[in-house]
Amino acid sequence: MSEKKSKVEKLRYEKKTVYEKAGRETVAEAYEYAKGYTAFLDSSKTEREAVESAIALAEAKGFLPYRFGTSLKAGDKYYYNNRGKNLYLFRIGTEPLESGMRITAAHLDAPRLDLKQVPLYEEGGMSFLKTHYYGGIRKYQWLAMPLALHGVVVKQNGETVKLTVGENDTDPVMYITDLLPHLAAAENEKPVSKAFSGEKLNILVGSMPLEDEDGEAVKAGVLHYLYETYGIVEEDLQSAELCIVPAAKARDVGFDRSMIGAYGHDDRVCAYPSLTALLDTPDAAHTSMCILVDKEETGSDGVTGMQCQLISDLITELSRALGANEALVRSNSKCFSSDVTATFDPNFADVYEKRNASLIGCGISVCKFTGSRGKSGTSDASAEMVAWVRRVLNEAGVVWQTCELGRVDAGGGGTVAKYMAKLNIDTIDIGVGVLSMHAPYEVISKVDLYEGHRAFCAFYRA
Repeated sequence: MSEKKSKVEKLRYEKKTVYEKAGRETVAEAYEYAKGYTAFLDSSKTEREAVESAIALAEAKGFLPYRFGTSLKAGDKYYYNNRGKNLYLFRIGTEPLESGMRITAAHLDAPRLDLKQVPLYEEGGMSFLKTHYYGGIRKYQWLAMPLALHGVVVKQNGETVKLTVGENDTDPVMYITDLLPHLAAAENEKPVSKAFSGEKLNILVGSMPLEDEDGEAVKAGVLHYLYETYGIVEEDLQSAELCIVPAAKARDVGFDRSMIGAYGHDDRVCAYPSLTALLDTPDAAHTSMCILVDKEETGSDGVTGMQCQLISDLITELSRALGANEALVRSNSKCFSSDVTATFDPNFADVYEKRNASLIGCGISVCKFTGSRGKSGTSDASAEMVAWVRRVLNEAGVVWQTCELGRVDAGGGGTVAKYMAKLNIDTIDIGVGVLSMHAPYEVISKVDLYEGHRAFCAFYRA
């Protein structure tokens, strides 16, 4: 190579894969790390279950429950469990709090079907449960496949009953019927958005009538089962949070086992490495916080969503306990909004702009902006913030790439980044690319997952 050509090569930017840049040892570490992640996925199909799993991992590392008003000092490790569906974990660093915190924010909820408050009915000799879909789904993907029921029923006296049906091999599964192709001529002529009605996403749960029951005997049979098995009556379903999720387990994908197929990668594929990075960086000088929130798929509203005042209250409490100026704490803090992006799919290449798309195996993806229709709904990180992230990741040897969610005007999406930025905290989106996002079974790359963990470790230490 000539000297001139050598100089030019140093000037170019080119995406390369983790396999090319990091080598076999890192790939082997990625495959090993993925084992813990798949176990987390299988035990965490709802945000409540994910919070329980995260607390178990944190307590194993010495984290304790936090109560407002607790005195704090360097080295303290706490978690705050907000109503069982939203978790804040933090470690107090040796640097003054006014030098800023390192915060990651990921969400634990994923698209699914929720049972309505009066769900159970009988029709045509069968009993069904009515649902209302949660988050952005393509309805046809949920038909004619094994589904599981997860959630809680809270009785009037406050007793909580947990239900998980469809996960064990001996369990029955839930099911949504589909129309046979022989009778689907009219549906075949409709657009996808019209052919599948949300009100038809009804869960088949029984067909055996209860003996000696005259009216709605099949429904009575289901009610009898629920009472005998769980001690709940029909009115108890009105104070329940019951979700329908895919019954499938997380599995390796591909002959080379380089990918993972599972329900809920969006956004547990970012929540898990954000969490494990916090647990694995006890030497971080800055105070570190990992936020795992609920409700992102429906707008981040509610008492367990990112728009809740709680994050502000916690920063206020930490500032008070450590004698710090809260305004300085916020302005000097930095946040990684840890959320997924869309991996370039050559089968649907027309909705991507490949030069600026996340490519599978090329590491963690940094999104300067999200949104749609002219960046609507994005916080759009500053050039200074992007440069800081480049330095942190490059110095740590993390394999990373920049990306955007699809080509201009092809659609778009949002994250919790703008809610963190609203607190005067520099925020940028960074996460793992996903194939078939929001489908009942999504796919990610193991090396991208692991580079996410390494990126969050570098961030907490920066």
